[in-house]
Amino acid sequence: MSKYAGGCEHIHTQANAEPIDNHTCHCSVCKRVTGQDSTHVVFFKYGDLEVDHPESLKRQPFNDQNPEGPLELCTCSSCGAPIMLDDKQRRIRVIVPNLMGYATQSLPPTYHAFYDPSKGEPAPSDGRPVYDALRPDFVWPASAPA
Repeated sequence: MSKYAGGCEHIHTQANAEPIDNHTCHCSVCKRVTGQDSTHVVFFKYGDLEVDHPESLKRQPFNDQNPEGPLELCTCSSCGAPIMLDDKQRRIRVIVPNLMGYATQSLPPTYHAFYDPSKGEPAPSDGRPVYDALRPDFVWPASAPA
C-alpha cells in the first residue's frame, strides 16, 4: 500500500516518497482553474508520483493564458476527473488533494505562496509563513530521464 494515493476509479496515482513542496496557493491561475479562493497544492519529484494508466490521461494546458507553459492538467479520459498536473520538463508532478482523491489531512500545507496583498484579500492568519512566490529555499529538481 502506498503512503499517498489518489486519482479516480479508472486512473490511480501513488507516491511513497515525501512531497518536495506543499503549500496553499493564492495565484490567479489556480483560482481560475479550480474556482477556489486558494488551492492546496502538493509537488512531488516527477519520478516519485506514479500513474498506473498514463495512456488514459487527457492533457490540456494548465494555464490557458500561457498554453506553451510547462504544466499540463491531466484528467481522466473516461470520467473527466482531475488526476494531476504533469510537467513537460519532467521535474515535478503536482496534486491538489481535495480535487484529486487524496486525504488532505495527510498532506497539510506548510506555507502560503503567491499571496498578493494588492488584490484586496485578507492576509492569511493561520500562522503559516506567507510568501509572494514559492518558499525562498525551494529548488526546482532536475528533469527526470525520459
